[in-house]
Amino acid sequence: MTNTGSVTASWLRPVPSGATPCLTRHGHVGYAGRRLGELVQGRPPGVTGNQWSTAGRAPLDLVVGAADTGLPRFAVRFTAPASDGSPARREERLTDAVSAAVGLPLLRVESPTLRGADHVRRFVEYVLDARAYAEGTDPDAGDAVGFRDIIGRLPDGRRGPVNDLGALARVEAVEAYVAGRLADPIVRGLHVRWTGGPAEGWCWVEVRPGGCLLERVRLTSRGFSCGVDPGRLAEDLAAMALGERLRDLDAAGASLVDREELRGRVRALAARRDSFDGGFAFDHLCAD
Repeated sequence: MTNTGSVTASWLRPVPSGATPCLTRHGHVGYAGRRLGELVQGRPPGVTGNQWSTAGRAPLDLVVGAADTGLPRFAVRFTAPASDGSPARREERLTDAVSAAVGLPLLRVESPTLRGADHVRRFVEYVLDARAYAEGTDPDAGDAVGFRDIIGRLPDGRRGPVNDLGALARVEAVEAYVAGRLADPIVRGLHVRWTGGPAEGWCWVEVRPGGCLLERVRLTSRGFSCGVDPGRLAEDLAAMALGERLRDLDAAGASLVDREELRGRVRALAARRDSFDGGFAFDHLCAD
């Protein structure tokens, strides 16, 4: 998961042996509430003092390390959406640059709804499970089912993809529709993967005729792979966020997006598909 070359690996330091992990899974341990500067032995070449000072203070919701050595393997951070050119975006760029310089993959989940304190553990367990599954399969055999495509019994008793982070949200949408709280029970979505940049997932459901509840998640995962396509993972995270909103539809009512406006946003996105790196997918674009 990290570059194992001696140059980059030498910059990372083990998490102190006295620290108590909050997660143990598949030969990995997770530590909450760390900062990037705690994981690095010094300022790497090519990074200025100001850059290092800013990036070193960056909070990390969870740092995952090897259980035997304590060396960090990757880190996860949940953030609120930030506008281009904002101080928050600048800090992200600096943090990404330092993380890359020391060989530490950093997964950033950008969402207005998902929070590190509430959702990071579930997310990390998911990617560790997906990675362990991928390491135990042989894609050259031609008969291996991807982790995300494994079919089993869902929480509502039906059969479907059991490793869909949005599965509970889809069940909740059906239940809300049956209770008369939604105009349509289908959770729709799309995902894109920007060339050299983050993946983005959208999910929405029609709450009232012409009014949709929309969630968008950006996922940055440079240098990290768990066997699940980043775009698909971002869309599943958006569905998970949508499920959080479905629990309080009264509060969500003020933020509904007009269905025609949503159609326009999707069409604008589709018009730019040539700039995407291999990944443009959508599912029933707010169909009538």
